[in-house]
Amino acid sequence: MNFTRWSARLPGTQRRAAARTEQAVPPDRRGEGSVPAARAERAADGTPAVPAVDELPARDVLDRVPALVALVQGPEHRIAYVNDAYTAAFGVRPLGTPARETLPELAELGLLPLLDQVLRSGKPRTLKSRKAVDGRSYTFTCTPVAEDGERDGGDGAVLVFATDVTDHAEAAERLRASERRQRETAVTLQCSLLPQELEQPDDLRIAATYQPGGTEAAVGGDWYDVITLGGGRTALVIGDVMGRGVRAAAVMGQLRTAVRAYARLDLPPHEVLQLLDGLATEIDANQIATCVYAVHDPNEGRLVHASAGHLPMLVRDENGTVQRADEPTGPPLGTGGWIHTSGSIALSPGSTAVLYTDGLVERRDEDLDEGIASLERALSGATGSPQVVCDRLVRSAGVTADHDDDVAVLVFQHPAHTGPEGDLFRNAALDLLGGVEAAPRARAFASGVLTSWRFPPELHDTGVLATSELVANSLQHGTPPMRLRLRRTDRRLIIEVTDGDDHLPRRRRAEPADESGRGIAIVATIASSWGSRRTPGGGKAVWCEFLLPKG
Repeated sequence: MNFTRWSARLPGTQRRAAARTEQAVPPDRRGEGSVPAARAERAADGTPAVPAVDELPARDVLDRVPALVALVQGPEHRIAYVNDAYTAAFGVRPLGTPARETLPELAELGLLPLLDQVLRSGKPRTLKSRKAVDGRSYTFTCTPVAEDGERDGGDGAVLVFATDVTDHAEAAERLRASERRQRETAVTLQCSLLPQELEQPDDLRIAATYQPGGTEAAVGGDWYDVITLGGGRTALVIGDVMGRGVRAAAVMGQLRTAVRAYARLDLPPHEVLQLLDGLATEIDANQIATCVYAVHDPNEGRLVHASAGHLPMLVRDENGTVQRADEPTGPPLGTGGWIHTSGSIALSPGSTAVLYTDGLVERRDEDLDEGIASLERALSGATGSPQVVCDRLVRSAGVTADHDDDVAVLVFQHPAHTGPEGDLFRNAALDLLGGVEAAPRARAFASGVLTSWRFPPELHDTGVLATSELVANSLQHGTPPMRLRLRRTDRRLIIEVTDGDDHLPRRRRAEPADESGRGIAIVATIASSWGSRRTPGGGKAVWCEFLLPKG
């Protein structure tokens, strides 16, 4: 094959550079002051010159290069030449035969349509890192070649140049596999740190979902939690640790554990965030997180909440009107030096509330407020169970398996109990004026209420006893105003006494000679659980619970 008949067409950038060089030198000065790259000169001492590029035999050069080279000619891409490296890789290929018949390795890689395109356009094309039948990976470059004076798109030829990139491809695959393993580890850690089963309080219906980002996105630090505080109250939490990967998931796990511990203190939401802020700084001064901590009290019909730089909670009432809990909001956890405050929003029977992370509403091409507004519109028309609402909100936000960010959503409803179910949820309260008659009045009131609620005799008697001890403790150690409240749900009886003194009682061991100190011990012994907390307006509440018999 005479390769001097063919000329390779340079890519556009090289042609333009060559043209600029040719134009920059005057016609009568071309050749002066420099030696053309393809020419050879004899050295001054008479030693033989290095052969010029133009004088090198193309066939010998292509036969010796380690890359795979093939030349195909015409619209049928008949084989004009294959070098030794190509033959060693794929075997002998008879010259003059169409590529579709005798180059199956190129057909399997989808290279034949590319040859047609190169032949028509006269422009080179590249196919990167494709694995061939010999098990090696190659990058194929197809360059149009034509006889001198021949137009593009004629019966020209295409030079196929394949570079072995197996080592690079294997290294890239190892890197991808390592990244997949690291992501799977982070996702496993993240999911294991989230609640495996949500607590279901008596007065709320709750559902949640967590979806990690797509395979191209490292897992983040989104989390949520539901914590029953006792006395019918429930804490609801959602947070987002900035950053991605195992580190963010580990910090998230520490914060979630701390939230559960602080929640047991039954502190106001803003005090919980103050404690978390200090802890976040100790965990990692460079790591910040956002969080919303809210407490639902069925007796008040409201959510008391505090936010550390998190997105606003949304509440939909029974008529479909959606309200944002925008204020108050402080800076994220880990920034330090900020005094958080608590706010409240109504959560009446029939209402639905949503806590969420930024992955649900934040888009690169959309303002964040627009994303929240879209979520409000979706929530206003979302009805059904919390899980149905949760799934519907995720779908409306366009969240798919390849979403570029983590998404966590927590939906909870305060159901309106009507009909026979309403008989299972009752409240009764009595204001205590103090004096020697307060304790007998409280016992008589509790006895009458528990009788009307048709509790069995054993539960009736223990309920009256617990009422007597809590009231006696409040009369001895508390200050007015004092109030007794009885509440039943479908699962438990709750007895609570409030007064104006903020000193919390503690269980202690009374000595035989002591005349007091046994009331709380008795309540703790006969009740399923008990606790105390400070009330927002000053004072305290002491409560106990009794589980109702099933059936």
